[in-house]
Amino acid sequence: MEIKVLKDIFASNESRAEEIRSLLREKKVYMADFMSSPGSGKTTLLDSVIGRLKDRYRIALIEGDIKTTRDAERLAVHGIPIVQIETSLFGGDCHLESSWIRKCLDDFDLDSLDLVIIENIGNLVCPAEFELGDDERVVVLSVTEGEDKPLKYPLMFNSSHTLLLNKMDLLPYLDYNVDEVMENLRRSNPKMTVFRTSSKTGEGIDEFVKHLARNIEKKRRP
Repeated sequence: MEIKVLKDIFASNESRAEEIRSLLREKKVYMADFMSSPGSGKTTLLDSVIGRLKDRYRIALIEGDIKTTRDAERLAVHGIPIVQIETSLFGGDCHLESSWIRKCLDDFDLDSLDLVIIENIGNLVCPAEFELGDDERVVVLSVTEGEDKPLKYPLMFNSSHTLLLNKMDLLPYLDYNVDEVMENLRRSNPKMTVFRTSSKTGEGIDEFVKHLARNIEKKRRP
């Protein structure tokens, strides 16, 4: 019975995720889900990414946290529509689900948007298990974390399309082997696109923004 219940949960989530895919396909809106462990620099990166894209594309943000609206308040400076999901209000789940994303999309005028960004809850396990109907899964991994993360949390890295290896400005001060983490990524997901980034120096952010812009344009084509 427990296995059946678990299957039902994931089947229901996938069904709603497919509904979202269909809706966004119809509206020609690109959606990217940003995931990471806590402290990877995800919000700071999004601040830089949104700042570079907002004059060219119409953007909305879905912000996920267990508690507080601090990240949403921080990104509100860009003047974009934001919906906050605070999971402490209904159990404190460490991930977002497609049914919640679908309700958030109802709060946006999708006809006036090009890009929806999801900032998922900081966790390398649970968010990877729940499809949200997005076009691209982006995982942020900072150089302050271990090189073995792609091997220890395989589903997150296997199911993601893009990796931002972040906080590269700290590399001179750390005992961190970039070649090792790249090899572990290759073993986990050889098709993953990788950008080396730093919000402090700006390294790699323009390149990632160009990548995102290409995907947005592709989605908008007739």
